[in-house]
Amino acid sequence: MDGKKFLVLDGALGTELVRAGFDIKDDPLWSARLLVNNRDAIKNVHKSFLLSGADVLITATYQASIEGLIQHCGLDKSKATAVIHDAVKIAHEACNEICSSRKHKRCFIAGSVGPYGACQHDMSEYTGKYVNTMSLKELMNWHRPRVDALLHAGVDILAFETIPALKEAEALVQLLKEFPTAKAWLTLSCQDGSHTCHGELFSDIVQTVNHSKQSLLQSIKGKITLPFVVYPNCGGEWKEGERMLWHTARGCRKDPANCRHTRKMILSS
Repeated sequence: MDGKKFLVLDGALGTELVRAGFDIKDDPLWSARLLVNNRDAIKNVHKSFLLSGADVLITATYQASIEGLIQHCGLDKSKATAVIHDAVKIAHEACNEICSSRKHKRCFIAGSVGPYGACQHDMSEYTGKYVNTMSLKELMNWHRPRVDALLHAGVDILAFETIPALKEAEALVQLLKEFPTAKAWLTLSCQDGSHTCHGELFSDIVQTVNHSKQSLLQSIKGKITLPFVVYPNCGGEWKEGERMLWHTARGCRKDPANCRHTRKMILSS
């Protein structure tokens, strides 16, 4: 984004908030709950990531859908949209307070867009099974309000995170065409080294994303170096039917129920 060979992403916002003592573990809004009742807590975690060397802040909107904010916070659509805007404002405030004193010129704000399943609070983001009964249009319609709100609030890039199924990835690529000046990365949640959680080949989704002129992959045709977005992964496995239970890889010291690192995220557009 600014010519650097590597840009460092921030860490797991929700995990850090839990570590700080906030009881969001079973909240249907996860870290987004604090956008409503404790914005300073989110800003403090953002600032801690920047002080630790992060170049990119990801907004606290992974589970902040418009419908979820209406349902779980009693807001109307206008106020729910304002919460999404506020998430971007909080991240910008953290950047302004920290980055002005750092040697490199700026940090970047990525607007987090989690999968449909994450906002249903039923663990379906780990299987992607909801795409079996949803059309591309329905998925696009559901994602559109948050994407629109994040872009209007001034994010530098969209972060489509932990998408578990090809159909949802296709929906997001199609939706991005409605915002022709926007750029995005896409991370996938996978069950092994080759397949998404829903069972499609990872390589098939890369091809789908590569057809988008707004994809970062489009810019490296014919080149050797690939621009990847890589998230940490401790190798835990989600077992459907065992709510909030992860089977953790040997040597992992994280609490997998709270740790974004365990979501098998491969990469990117």
